[in-house]
Amino acid sequence: MEDRGTDATVAIISDIHYAGLEERARGEDYEFQAIANPFLRRLARAYRHNVWMRHPFSQAKQLERFLARDIGADLLIANGDYSCDTAFLGLSDPAAFQSASECVHLLRARFGERVLFTLGDHEFGKLTLFGGKGGMRLAGWHRATVDLGLKAFWKRSVGRYALMGVASSLIALPAQEADVLPEELPEWRRLREAHLAEIRAGFDSLRPEERVLLFCHDPTALPFLAREESVRRRLPQIEQTIIGHLHTRLILWKSRVLSGIPAIRFLGRNVSRFSSALHAARHWWPFRVRLCPALSGIELLNDGGYYTAHIDPAAARPARFAFHPLPR
Repeated sequence: MEDRGTDATVAIISDIHYAGLEERARGEDYEFQAIANPFLRRLARAYRHNVWMRHPFSQAKQLERFLARDIGADLLIANGDYSCDTAFLGLSDPAAFQSASECVHLLRARFGERVLFTLGDHEFGKLTLFGGKGGMRLAGWHRATVDLGLKAFWKRSVGRYALMGVASSLIALPAQEADVLPEELPEWRRLREAHLAEIRAGFDSLRPEERVLLFCHDPTALPFLAREESVRRRLPQIEQTIIGHLHTRLILWKSRVLSGIPAIRFLGRNVSRFSSALHAARHWWPFRVRLCPALSGIELLNDGGYYTAHIDPAAARPARFAFHPLPR
């Protein structure tokens, strides 16, 4: 987009978790089928029913409501997680791929070339919170990037603003290698290095007067980005980093409170992963983090919605963000 002398409007949505027909056929109890321990199963049910998302397949209606609105956006940024990932294997699962394909198609049909997609963790797969099922699969990477045409790194100029998207799961791979099949790990590492090279080139190409709006699905990646000299040198130019993944600003607030806690290694893989991320969360804040909640929010707060950012192409003033609630 060229400098037109007037503000550009960028809409931002995240964590759509659209469920197509094949995923819905698995039933809303899909998550609990992977939990053998009856106590943990009851705990997971209570958590999802009261806190997280009671009816996970109903989130598709939120996307329909969003698309029906007259937003008047010059660009749309979709910040990751396009399926419900009911097999926990990302888009390597045919049902999850069907959901993501439908979601991406709906957004492209509405916005055409004006939509940019950031890759989320559920595109590749991840271990379940309680059952220890699933994980990252290379097939999910190929289906996202080849079959759906989503890019790990993208950059779009809006006057003196550079909008940049990165693939958080690749960047944070060292924190997630236990989720990867051993035989696939070398290829994941190669993909990570190639992605970091793209990111370095993107930041090195910035002009001194450019401001950056960075889109990164999972903030776990930010401490790893901070290790890159090309990124660290340009941190003052990053006006804001828009994340998703956490679904609600309540969790972002808790992350601030718990930032820097010691990593807990003796309570299982997921506790170790979450506590390690919180230990490094103090490195999030130099990126000037702003959370775009899930389109459906969480059950406890019904706090879903989306953002619009109004960008002055001349960069005479900072981008102005407005949150638009979309209660279920």
